[in-house]
Amino acid sequence: MAIITNKRSVMTLYSGAIDILSHRVRIVLAEKGVSYEVINVESRGKPEDLLELNPYGSVPTLVDRELALYEPNVIAEYLDERFPHPPLMPVYPVARAKARLIIYRFDREWGPLIRKLESTKTNDTRATTKELASYILQLIPIFNSSPYFMGEEFTLVDCCIAPVLWRLPVWGITFSPTEMKVLNKYTDRVFQRDSFQASLTEAEQELRKMANVESA
Repeated sequence: MAIITNKRSVMTLYSGAIDILSHRVRIVLAEKGVSYEVINVESRGKPEDLLELNPYGSVPTLVDRELALYEPNVIAEYLDERFPHPPLMPVYPVARAKARLIIYRFDREWGPLIRKLESTKTNDTRATTKELASYILQLIPIFNSSPYFMGEEFTLVDCCIAPVLWRLPVWGITFSPTEMKVLNKYTDRVFQRDSFQASLTEAEQELRKMANVESA
């Protein structure tokens, strides 16, 4: 966290155009209907002011007046508390703790695999895609039992998992027709939300289009 002496009048998000963690935060911002400025950050040539705000120079980084935040889950929960409607976390402490634990497990178990898939240095990704696919298969009963991951309401858990599912065709991850039918019920519902559509960058839309063309 950084305290900024030169206050900004508009909330600013330093975001990667295809960065999966930035995508997570963009969904939250869209759900909340927050007006903000986007500064697109590439892996090379990061803006100097980003390094002043965030000692790691990572995205996403959110600047809200005198405050700078640079961990996606911290950013997401800050936005949920800063803009309480619609709520994206359960009301009761036990359910909130469960949601946090689910997100933690996603990040701990899925995160290293996703970083391998997104790394340009990784040539053979078959083992990685197989392992990630096995994690997703474990969630099929959940996708089949309720509209959203934690029940009837869209939450930060859905904001976390949706960017991963959007990229499955890009990574060449497929399932059986029966499994895809269940998965598509969930993804269609999430991807058609106005907030999800608003969260997509042009680069993320093109990624999906290219992957669908190649798999056709």
